[in-house]
Amino acid sequence: MKVIDAIAEIMKREGVQFLSCYPTTPIIEACASVGIRPYLCRQERVGAGIADGYSRVTNGKPVGVFAMQYGPGAENAFPGVATAYSDSTPVLVLPLGHQRDRAQVFPLFSSARTYASVTKSVETLNLAHEVSEVMRRAFSLLKMGRPGPVMVEIPADVALEEVSEAAVQYTPVKASRPAGNPQEVAEAARALLQASHAVIHAGQGVLYAEATDELVEWAELLQRPVLTTMEGKSAFPENHSLALGSGSGVMSRPVVHFLGQADVVLAVGTSLTKHGMATPMPAGKTFIHVTNDERDLNKNFAAQYPILGDAKLVLRQFIEAAKDVLAGKRRDGAVASEITQVREEWLKEWMPKLASDEVPLNPYRVMWDFMQTVDPKDAIVTHDSGSPRDQLMPFYRATAPRGYLGWGKSHALGTGLGLIMGAKLAAPNKFCVNFMGDAAFGMTGLDFETAVRTGIPITTIVLNNSAMAIERHALVVSHERYRARDIGGNYADMGRAMGGYAERVEKPDEIVPAIQRARQHNEAGRAVLLEFITSQEINFSHRRAF
Repeated sequence: MKVIDAIAEIMKREGVQFLSCYPTTPIIEACASVGIRPYLCRQERVGAGIADGYSRVTNGKPVGVFAMQYGPGAENAFPGVATAYSDSTPVLVLPLGHQRDRAQVFPLFSSARTYASVTKSVETLNLAHEVSEVMRRAFSLLKMGRPGPVMVEIPADVALEEVSEAAVQYTPVKASRPAGNPQEVAEAARALLQASHAVIHAGQGVLYAEATDELVEWAELLQRPVLTTMEGKSAFPENHSLALGSGSGVMSRPVVHFLGQADVVLAVGTSLTKHGMATPMPAGKTFIHVTNDERDLNKNFAAQYPILGDAKLVLRQFIEAAKDVLAGKRRDGAVASEITQVREEWLKEWMPKLASDEVPLNPYRVMWDFMQTVDPKDAIVTHDSGSPRDQLMPFYRATAPRGYLGWGKSHALGTGLGLIMGAKLAAPNKFCVNFMGDAAFGMTGLDFETAVRTGIPITTIVLNNSAMAIERHALVVSHERYRARDIGGNYADMGRAMGGYAERVEKPDEIVPAIQRARQHNEAGRAVLLEFITSQEINFSHRRAF
């Protein structure tokens, strides 16, 4: 068999079910030959996003795979892989490489050199007979430790070399996870039990560890409130009485209230990295930091109680340690009532926007009507960069793990479209919806045709305000003189031209029926684009509250 056939067979044994790809690499044909379906996108960045979204929903079991040609294909995929890296998503990336005798010649693009900064690992398959070893190392890194994209570059001449079937001695990789040091866990548990205003801060490490049940049990045992990172949103059910919601550059009122008064913060499954989309931390907190990556510990915040281990295993250790100390005593449950009160007061202040009858539509009204129409347990929702993310994230309540795909350390406009297609491939029975602005549509909108052509029935909601409104502060003189912030287009017309079902919605009473029709068309197997004509709303909930 050829090397590419061996790679396809190895991926099949690892449970890979589809290949996101574009446009010409022999791995496409090899995968199709063994029953791995190729999904050809319109541009490589979206293709990487499809694999990314799939892995997020499956927790990397199986992993999403993206393949592209050498040169311009590998060059154009960079932002998609960078997003997966910044958000710690396990994706297998398989670029074709230039032939070995010319791979180092200027100006040929080298994936191995260039992608080292945005991948967990890059390896070039230089020797055909090492195909099993190289792929085993790749899948081992994909399954263990901190998730992230792993790249195997396949030189074009190596790809077509022959190897014996005996050379493909491959058994799927088994994953291993570490628990925390028992003494360190016991000390941290005592600190939590003694704290007067402890808060649990959960990241997407809880999702990858499949530790939601342990997190709920732990929070209920302590009777302490839980907030999640944007990427960890849905790790804790947000309709739970102890849920505060999610934190990022914007936050719900309960997050601000309880995090502000917290004396101890248990950060589990989060890197606690300072960046624009991270939950800002007030000074003076004691941190118990649980992570599976030693590079996170003491990076931006001093960890008085550092614990290196898998979130699921460490949370179980916490539960057992606390049970020993509590000895059956029940904790005071007053905090749940306080959360309800703070949330209700916050929503009351925002109802004029959430239920606004203004025309053009207030984007908050679109999102609020969506939340009242769709049961979150039946849906997977994601935002895009900019206003849709900051307006949706604080208010949307995700109730099931991976029911919301939060992202944002890398801010590539248009990312949400690829993510939601991958999510639909992973969860075909879910109502999969991405919210994007008109600027984001301009980046990747033509890949809506990919969803139509390949039979991926998603709903894309475009909030069209004909402007880059969130950039208002940065484009003042240029806009006054040259209208620099203005953008335009009829995106519903484009959706129809690409073969999907599309509507343009301009009145408040049309919002809910349009969403209901979209879901019906999705259930019938058709991709949908809803274009809502909105105002240039730029008010956000608690932006940078601390």
